[in-house]
Amino acid sequence: MKITQVEAIPFAIPYRKPLRFASGEVHAAEHVLVRVHTDEGLVGVGEAPPRPFTYGETQESIITAIDKLFAPEVIGSSPLEREAIHARLNRTVGNPTAKAALDMALWDVIGKSLELPVTDLLGGYGDRMRVSHMVGFAPPEQMVAEAERMRDEYGITTFKVKVGRNPYTQDVAACRALREALGEDVELYVDGNRGWTASDSARALQEMSDLGLTLAEELCPADEVLGRRWLVQQCTIPFVADESATRPAEVTRELLGGSATAISIKTARTGFTASQRVLFQCEGLGVEVVVGNQVDGQLGTMCGAVFGAAHELTSKRAGELSNFLDMRDDLLTEPIRIVDGTVPVRRLPGIGVEIDPEKLAHYRQDR
Repeated sequence: MKITQVEAIPFAIPYRKPLRFASGEVHAAEHVLVRVHTDEGLVGVGEAPPRPFTYGETQESIITAIDKLFAPEVIGSSPLEREAIHARLNRTVGNPTAKAALDMALWDVIGKSLELPVTDLLGGYGDRMRVSHMVGFAPPEQMVAEAERMRDEYGITTFKVKVGRNPYTQDVAACRALREALGEDVELYVDGNRGWTASDSARALQEMSDLGLTLAEELCPADEVLGRRWLVQQCTIPFVADESATRPAEVTRELLGGSATAISIKTARTGFTASQRVLFQCEGLGVEVVVGNQVDGQLGTMCGAVFGAAHELTSKRAGELSNFLDMRDDLLTEPIRIVDGTVPVRRLPGIGVEIDPEKLAHYRQDR
């Protein structure tokens, strides 16, 4: 089996409301669908969500990287030659989500060719992932209302609270309102998207020490090396590296340098192959992981669930798998369902999803 064609298709689906966090704001899912075709008629799919304020990628740059740099390196190869393919892709620096989407599309092809789910090929640990929901910037009463709706409608009991505004007049008050409204049975953790200073972070965490927070993620920039290490020494809960740990070497740097004590794994930026490498690093070093989300659509969300369910360590925590609910529509023929606070992995070959051709025709931006 040989790869005959690689497509990079831009599409845009509006959000129900703008998504706001410390590093930026998005109004629509302007993503790229990656399709890998083979000479046996199989087609693998992956989703690349651009995040220019995090990785420097745009929809246009992803398409260009795939069309001009990556497709010529993989056409004519077998999808099973993953190591050789990645060696060629990695001659080009950066472009993490473009590489990740191509990697996941290759795994999708391999699963379909073997008639096996990718989650079984990756590890086969479980058949579902518990869901964590991200609560974005809004007045406290609106954040509470959203969390209560997610709990009551979908059975979600883990919430990631976006912070990174003014910690004293907004963020701490929002976290306290959520805890008071939701009670002690709900898990809360915070993500600053690099919006606080180290000193603000330390003070805010101290003020929230009675709220039972379970994780603190990227509260201040990774470039503030000494301040960040100082903060981690003060932190009584796992401090999660996310944007600062986008590849295995950065994971090593953050953990061994004392700038983090846990890692967020996002298949949208490390695919399945590099995500496994990061996961095995974390297992070997004895640190916790959380399956994160790049505000993925349903295809990307299913990839996160497939990866998380495949391994024991990623299954221990709820994965961030509900952001697609903020989108007005999606591309899949069968939408993802959150059942009792979990996303079940589909027992189908490959990733387990199919693209609806009519929806793709409606939302694609290159025609």
